Amino acid sequence: MLSVVVPLYNEEGNVAPLFERIDNILRRLPGAPHYEIVIVNDGSTDRTAEHVRDEMRRRSGVVLVNLSRNFGHQLAATAGIDTAEGEAVILMDGDLQDPPELIEEFVAKWREGYDVVYAVRRSRKGESVFKVLTASIFYRMVRRMTKVDIPVDAGDFRLMSRRVVDALRRSPERHRFLRGMVSWVGYRQIGVPYDRDERHSGASKYPITKMLHFAIDGITSFSDAPLRMASYLGFCSSAIAFVYGLYVIVSKLLNVNPLGYTPGWASTIVAVLFLGGVQLIGIGILGEYLGRIYDEVKGRPIYLVSEIERS
Repeated sequence: MLSVVVPLYNEEGNVAPLFERIDNILRRLPGAPHYEIVIVNDGSTDRTAEHVRDEMRRRSGVVLVNLSRNFGHQLAATAGIDTAEGEAVILMDGDLQDPPELIEEFVAKWREGYDVVYAVRRSRKGESVFKVLTASIFYRMVRRMTKVDIPVDAGDFRLMSRRVVDALRRSPERHRFLRGMVSWVGYRQIGVPYDRDERHSGASKYPITKMLHFAIDGITSFSDAPLRMASYLGFCSSAIAFVYGLYVIVSKLLNVNPLGYTPGWASTIVAVLFLGGVQLIGIGILGEYLGRIYDEVKGRPIYLVSEIERS
């Protein structure tokens, strides 16, 4: 059995073509495997759930997971992965930017013995230069800062074997960065290059603020480099203060002022602003990690399911 997991949030215009394309691909797979399509309704406020139910009346093997509210893409995807029963689970977005036709190649690679088959973006149609550039910088930054070999230019569109899915289900962390978690699991993994299409309809659910939060989650989930950076800033500020202290002592002993500053005023302002900035950066970094520890120790469920419907 194959499971295709699709989180949806206000995607009513994409539901019908999404089902049509996924169904066509799964029906023509060699060996005619059984399959299910797991749709996670992540607290949509439009008619997404109603459109999914319309599709359920016309076809079998559809599972609708309604969450109690909007939990976000990564947790909605987790809910779908937890619900899926297939020997292999395919995770994809519902905006049709990731072409379902790539599933055929995913399954072929899986049958060759790979546990994870992920899609690597060669190009990204319909996206601004700013988004493409920042995404490229983010992937390379995360790769350099972490000890996990996270593929660059690879999103959540991927196939995972059952043992990878089971490993993810044993990882209950709240601030989830699924593409990093899948890389951390290991096993045999391979990338498949593709050209990303434009969104079929609707608007992106990832504005700059959400992209920034996602980037912070990705870095803090797999790297302690920001904490070390705070320490490095502290050492640098101490070294600069030491050098400047020597300069002040020598100037005082020789009774010279080669920089021409008013004695005392400039040095005090510079020292206060510099050290204050370093301290605030350090406190902010510690706050990010401490906030994540606080969220984890509360032990609340990472998502809540309102109901599950099957056709």
